[in-house]
Amino acid sequence: MARHDNILDTIGRTPLVRLNRLAPDHATVWVKVESFNPLGSVKDRMARAVIEDAERSGALRPGQTVIEATSGNTGIGLAMVCAQKGYPLVVTMAESFSLERRRLLRFLGARVVLTPAAEKGTGMLNKAVELAEQHGWFLCRQFDNEANAEVHTRTTAREILDDFAGEPLHAFVSGFGTGGTLLGVARGLKAADPRIRIVAAEPDNSPLMGGGLAQPRDAAGRPSASHPHFRPHLMQGWSPDFISRLAEQARTEGLVDEVVPVPGQEALRLARALATDEGIFAGTSSGATLAAALDVARRSPPGAHIVCMLPDTGERYLSTPLFEHIADDMDEAELALSRSTPGYRFDTTTTPVAPPTPAGEPVDAAAEAFVDAAARDEPVVMFALEWCEFCWAVRKLFARLGVAFRSIDVDAVGFQADEFGVKVRQALKQRTGAPTMPQIWIGGRHIGGCTDLFDAMRSGELQRRLAAANVVHDADVRLDPYSLLPRWLHPRHAA
Repeated sequence: MARHDNILDTIGRTPLVRLNRLAPDHATVWVKVESFNPLGSVKDRMARAVIEDAERSGALRPGQTVIEATSGNTGIGLAMVCAQKGYPLVVTMAESFSLERRRLLRFLGARVVLTPAAEKGTGMLNKAVELAEQHGWFLCRQFDNEANAEVHTRTTAREILDDFAGEPLHAFVSGFGTGGTLLGVARGLKAADPRIRIVAAEPDNSPLMGGGLAQPRDAAGRPSASHPHFRPHLMQGWSPDFISRLAEQARTEGLVDEVVPVPGQEALRLARALATDEGIFAGTSSGATLAAALDVARRSPPGAHIVCMLPDTGERYLSTPLFEHIADDMDEAELALSRSTPGYRFDTTTTPVAPPTPAGEPVDAAAEAFVDAAARDEPVVMFALEWCEFCWAVRKLFARLGVAFRSIDVDAVGFQADEFGVKVRQALKQRTGAPTMPQIWIGGRHIGGCTDLFDAMRSGELQRRLAAANVVHDADVRLDPYSLLPRWLHPRHAA
């Protein structure tokens, strides 16, 4: 394994993988698996290139906030780069993009400003421009930044050419999105061999590149409105509602030999087939690009080699239609497998259980005093387990309410000496009569466990107890506390 100075040095050098079951017999289709980049998409390349180009030119000052409009992958790549280099990051994103993307961005430290879905890609782009101008932030301009294309000429195209090592390549297939991958790779491949066909793929119901109409632009060259042919489609991040300047440049330079329209359902089908038939986990945009590549392969001469870009990982699509057929619960076949052996089933009582704790053991006096003192002295205290889902649900509720509380996690390292955590649990059981966790006190009064707290929230008793104990909280919060539990949990379960 190589050693690297930082995570950014692991970007690129992604593998070309041959398809063995999905491609036609007479041609070979290779997929460029960009999910091997550290943050899981082709946009990692561009994110580093744009930031480092701005650093070299002086356009980005140390500590300056970076901002960009993104459907997700660019923002996630930028979040990695900005985290490593120490820049604050703000992204604008249409609310229609998957929840996984905005959560990943925030996990990486970025702030996410959502824009109305009705305003489409132009809306999130215009919002980014507004914010950059208002606050003096550095705007990445991925849709027209030449560094976006240059990095693909320098790295992606070079990797493909090196992997073929003089062997002829018939075609390269890619979606267009920002246009950086399409333009940059096309420049590199065409410079090496003008006979290589460059194929752009796009949604069949939204023919921006293949429809023949120009993109409306303002005096600065930015898209001034949605393209007349744009329609909403299933391929997130694959084609915005406008033709970017970089994508337009690929067409103007005569680098695009063909535009292939792809049906949305075919994109979903092939993304799933990549997983089940080839073991390759990729997103909807990858399925869409593969659909175009297979169309090209079927029309290619015997022995042809086609390279297809797979832009990202399937994990970006868990809340989208790509996964709508994936069930959370066991189907009939899986239930039949469960029932084929006697133990560890939901429909019998034959699952082995742990032996009961010996009765009559004396309660440790120090543990008992510890419980009594915490229950008496802390305005809000929860005896909990670090790993328990019920305890995490209580923590989330208190966070929503703005309640400051002490969590005494009896399974933490500090409670392991002389098994003090076990002794505290025994003292809790004697004091409350309940063996489960968590156990919660407010204002010195025992309220009970997780579901007791949730029921008190529903009835208003929790709010009254907090007020009586002079605990600061947001009394206007409206939510069903049971929604904070993971779906598989039910009040009958206990830690």
